[in-house]
Amino acid sequence: MRELNLSVPSIEEAKLILDEGSKLNPGPWREHSLYVGKAAELIAKEDKELDGNIALVLGMLHDIGRRYGVTSMRHSIDGYNFSMKKGYDLLARICISHSFPYKNIDAVFGKWDCSDEEYKFVKDYLDNIDLSAYDKLIQLCDALALPTGYCLIEKRILDVALRHGVNEYTIEKWKATFEIQKYFEERIGKSIYSVLPNVVENTFNF
Repeated sequence: MRELNLSVPSIEEAKLILDEGSKLNPGPWREHSLYVGKAAELIAKEDKELDGNIALVLGMLHDIGRRYGVTSMRHSIDGYNFSMKKGYDLLARICISHSFPYKNIDAVFGKWDCSDEEYKFVKDYLDNIDLSAYDKLIQLCDALALPTGYCLIEKRILDVALRHGVNEYTIEKWKATFEIQKYFEERIGKSIYSVLPNVVENTFNF
């Protein structure tokens, strides 16, 4: 199995990277990424084993592959390659793993708009990692952050399904996401929603 290397940019560099990426490809992914980062930081601060600053950076940049344009699952491999070139191994890993709470390469929303070689690389990569707490944290936060703020996971996953469609793995992926929610609530001893602001307002448009 691949050893986890905690290599990430500083918060200041992460902000610059995200700003640059959003200028290259403007869109709601920037605001979504900021909310994912903040959620990861807030939950990590309640967890004795995780670093809030690392969590913040990973969340902010999990979708950084979108800097290269409007793509589907290609953003995962683009983000991985971008991060590896900068020497940020953990960030590169998150760029791939954030889409896989259910660790099956075909359990994705959208399509694999990449080469056969890139597809095989991602498949082999997933087959050779065990999901860490950081992997699971970003997967969780990705599933509760809209570009407008935090919401119930149920609202976010339905939003994604309506935009990208569903497949034979969708239910298993949803189950895995709720298992991750349970995993963190047991680790921090409280509801994840209790540490996130404005969940009710954003879920129900109050």
